[in-house]
Amino acid sequence: MDPFDIFDTVSRLRATGRPFCLVTVVRTEAATSARAGAKAALTEAGEVIGHLGGACVTRAVREAGQAALDSGAPRVIRVKPSETVVALRDADGAEVYKSGCPSGGTVELMIEPFAMPPLICIFGASPIARAVAGHGLLAGYRVALAKGVVCAGEVRRFEGEEIAALGLGPRDTVVVASQGQRDLACLKAALDSDAGRVAMVASRKKAGVLCERLLAAGLDAGRLGRLKAPAGLDIGAVDPAEIALSILAEIVAWRRAAGACPHVDRLAVE
Repeated sequence: MDPFDIFDTVSRLRATGRPFCLVTVVRTEAATSARAGAKAALTEAGEVIGHLGGACVTRAVREAGQAALDSGAPRVIRVKPSETVVALRDADGAEVYKSGCPSGGTVELMIEPFAMPPLICIFGASPIARAVAGHGLLAGYRVALAKGVVCAGEVRRFEGEEIAALGLGPRDTVVVASQGQRDLACLKAALDSDAGRVAMVASRKKAGVLCERLLAAGLDAGRLGRLKAPAGLDIGAVDPAEIALSILAEIVAWRRAAGACPHVDRLAVE
């Protein structure tokens, strides 16, 4: 059997694009199974790849690791014998977890979450679509752009029916900038995805008409809550590059606010 290599594991997990945590044993005290310097990876599904110690340590790592993935911030935890725990946080700020393991030792661990940048998926071959892609790359986002659209930079290409293969999730955004080219099909694909937000370059009236048609065709009304039209913050933008900048600013606001941006007037369809 090949020896375990945490760095090979990290490389493989990074390639999937899915979030995970790197967990390192920083210090031990009277612990028999954990060793300082030991490393393991924790997947978003709760799988621990590598050895960190006994079952009590693993349970604590799973719980704290999920919290680290949710917040995106690293954290230090200590797993201590139950009889020695007097508070859920030590004086130096480390979170404390109780251990009932027979070894009776203390294990201190650093949990570092890793997640790929959010993905901006863009429908359309318009100048606005290309500009959103360019601005998104400069801001450090991953970008997926419709095939056949020329844009400088490292972007993924997709056809409309391939959007499911992108693995969109709550942190990701779909921008519909089709502007008259298969608008209904593009909007349907965007709303059928699991992206956290959908922004459409269209007037409120046009988007409302399209949504009514999708509802009549059987679209779940709950999916419309993610839609914002017209896309972008109101900064007085006129040309495609400015409009794209307003759209990216809105995406950044959504990302950093961890909720609805107070400046967003979202589309309501009766």
